[in-house]
Amino acid sequence: MRINKYLALQKHSTRRGADELIIKKQVFINGRLAVLGDKVKETDKVDVRFRGKMPTYVYLAYNKPRGQITSDIHIEGVSPIGRLDKDSHGLIILSNDGRITDALLNPNSAHEKEYVVMVKEKLRNNFKEKMEAGVQIEDEKTRPCKVKILNEKAFSVLLTEGKKHQIRRMCSALFAEVDDLKRVRIMNITLDKLGDGQYREITGDELDDFLKSLGM
Repeated sequence: MRINKYLALQKHSTRRGADELIIKKQVFINGRLAVLGDKVKETDKVDVRFRGKMPTYVYLAYNKPRGQITSDIHIEGVSPIGRLDKDSHGLIILSNDGRITDALLNPNSAHEKEYVVMVKEKLRNNFKEKMEAGVQIEDEKTRPCKVKILNEKAFSVLLTEGKKHQIRRMCSALFAEVDDLKRVRIMNITLDKLGDGQYREITGDELDDFLKSLGM
């Protein structure tokens, strides 16, 4: 296994970050300085020797307003992990910890995300049943999900995947046009009472549970 992949799997950094650690001469394999492209075996001893202060990681819960493009979110020192399309709003996690990117966004991770959705016309009687069973969109079928009907034009949904425009496409396939889509939870992180454009720091037990669920 390549050393950068190994370091990423061990949660030291992303693969790109691992390459930077190697370039900075902070990675050793069996006491020898690692070089880019090195491979390691199970029996090898790999050490990462940070110089100076260990990095301080920051994790924020941010309420993206409708109409804002995710890439236009600029808060010093952190970047969005994942995205919401321009017409959707709600929770996005911001961080400077590149280790969580793959753990959170990997399509095989099956982490829960909760959305509240309003549609333009009254939902059909079999909407919940059809949505929960998985919906055929183009050449693929979505995973089963959990749906709660809130009123004749609104529902909440728990997804464990994140295909592009997934909820809008699922609704369209079931003859429902989305009027408003808001993400209210990612795993154990919730919006709480954040207003549009506001954010809060994720700390304490909430952060511990979040990182533990990501295998950190």
